[in-house]
Order: sequence, then C-alpha cells, then structure tokens
Amino acid sequence: MKGFGIIKPTVSVGWVEKEAPKAGLFEAVLEPVALCPCTSDVDTAQENPNIAPNRILGHEGVGRVVEIGEGVTELQVGDVVAVPAVTPMWRNLDIQDGIHQHSGGPLGGRYLSSRWDGMFGELFKVPDADLNLAKIPEGVSLEAAALVGDMVTTGFHGVELANVKYGDRVAVIGIGPVGLMSVAGAALRGAAEIFAVGSRPVTRRLAKEFGADDTVDYHDAPFTQQLMELTGGKQFDCVIIAGGEPTVFNDALSICKYNGTVANLAGHGRTQTLLPIYTNESLTFCAHKTVTGGLCPGGRRRLERLMGICKSGRLQPEKLITQEFHGFDAIEDAFDLMASKSRELVKPIIYV
Repeated sequence: MKGFGIIKPTVSVGWVEKEAPKAGLFEAVLEPVALCPCTSDVDTAQENPNIAPNRILGHEGVGRVVEIGEGVTELQVGDVVAVPAVTPMWRNLDIQDGIHQHSGGPLGGRYLSSRWDGMFGELFKVPDADLNLAKIPEGVSLEAAALVGDMVTTGFHGVELANVKYGDRVAVIGIGPVGLMSVAGAALRGAAEIFAVGSRPVTRRLAKEFGADDTVDYHDAPFTQQLMELTGGKQFDCVIIAGGEPTVFNDALSICKYNGTVANLAGHGRTQTLLPIYTNESLTFCAHKTVTGGLCPGGRRRLERLMGICKSGRLQPEKLITQEFHGFDAIEDAFDLMASKSRELVKPIIYV
C-alpha cells in the first residue's frame, strides 16, 4: 500500500510502501475520498523526533468504508463518512474520567498519524468505528464534512473552553482556519462583540464573514493597543489564542478582564518556552483570570452535531477552502503548499 508520510522524523517526508491495514474488532478500514492537509501534519513531520519512521500522515477528511471488523454493526461497506481527528477507544476505562481526548494517556485519543498510520494512505484504519465515524447527512457538502472533524471542532472547542456566553466581548488572536472557526463559534454562541487579530487580507475578510465586528493587523501597531481602541478601553470577557508566538499569552492576559478566561488552541512547537507570564495585578495576581487549553473533542456524536449546524445553513466551513487538488498523488503538492505558509492559503482540499 502506498502512502505519504514521514520517512525520517524531523528530516524528510515522502511516499512510503506499507502493508495494507486489516479491520480488527470494532474497527473499519476506509479509502480516502477527500483530504485536508493540516499545519499539524507539517509540524509533526518537522518537529516531532519521537514519531515512528514511515508513519503515514493525515487526520482530516472524508472516507469510504471498504471493510468492517467484528462488532461493527452500524456501518456498511460503501458508506461515506466524516472522520474526526480524535478517534478514541470508547471502551477504555479512562473515558469515564470525562475527557475522551486523553483516554489511554496524554493525547491518547489521537490515533490517526499519531498512534498508527493516518489518512494519507490508499487505505487507513479507524478504531471503534461505530462510535467515531459519522455518516454525512443529505444537505451537507463533502467539503464541510471534511472540515468538521478538525478545524470546526477545534475552533468551537476554543469557544467552549473560553465559556463564551451571550453578550460577551470576545477577542480571537490568530485567524487561520481554527481561529476563523472560533469566530464563527463565538457568533453562534451569541457574543455581542467579536474582534480578531490577523495580518492576511484573505483571513481578515473571512473573519468578518464568519461574524467578527472588526479585525486588526498586528503589523500596524501592538494589537492590544488596537483592540483597546476599538472597545473604548474595555477589556474582554474571553480571549481565544489560535496562533502567534508564546509571548501572546501575556498580551492575552493584559486584555482579559477580571474573572475572564484565556483559552489556548495554538501549538507553539516543541522548542518554545511559554513562560514567563508576568504576574503583576493587571495580568494574573489576584485577578481571577483563568488560562486553559485543550485538544479538540472527537467522536461520532460531536461530528453529527457539527454537521447538523452546517445542514441548517448557520455554518459554512466550505468558505475556508482556498485551493483544490485532484487525485491521490496530489497529496504531496498539497502538503508542500501547507508547508510553504502561503499568504493566500487558508485551507486546501484534495479530491481523491
């Protein structure tokens, strides 16, 4: 079986040949239908020395079931399904602790491209298929289904972590696809004001389409200063970090009001130091400010709910797609585009 993945960790990526997966107990084997390369695919390849050599990448997209294992009762060969980035073993006892993303250990719910091969293969395997894979309802586009399993669920999780309530004032720092989905999620939750920080015209335009009142470019002046000018000096109930350097934590705390929340979704690399966080009164000391973060929720029910919002027309994640590729071999070109960090790119899709 052919797949695109890591040849040598932190050094090289390319095409590899591996034995095709077989469906075990509760598992399903799928072929990719539509794929969306992710910046975390690039980061895994370039920054994770502990990843297995020849590991096939990819964790975001839509697949078609080609084999089901014993115990799978709700899927049939031929079903086209949305695949979540987080696919835990739902029969793991850790699930009862309430955070399925970490079942089996830290980040243990991430199987695709982490614990075993991902979606950039001619075939890929998903554990606990009945509880992880979501059939795509009529009225939901292939593009939306490909995006709900990572970009949408991650962006919305930032809104959940920040506990955005109706009437809140919200800042989203970093408006790549995840940050844009945080903007959309905050709008759906009833935020009264939403301001976003980013520098690229394409994402600033999309931020307003997804519900931002205004955006600021951090190249023009310190973004904290610009945001305070937009709010008339009023701080934010919720600040969601979806990009930027580690120093953004101090900036986020400085614009967060007392009893507010800073929610982090950004991966800052394996060599970055997040501290120090300054501890004067306006930032953390006695300020009742909460700093939190987390891995996106996965599983079938989560995707069904998100696709329900898409079907209603209240969310159109398809707007994130800026480049299209066709054919399985185009995975390499799409991956290279993600790695290039093109200013015109938001999200590519590969129609396999």
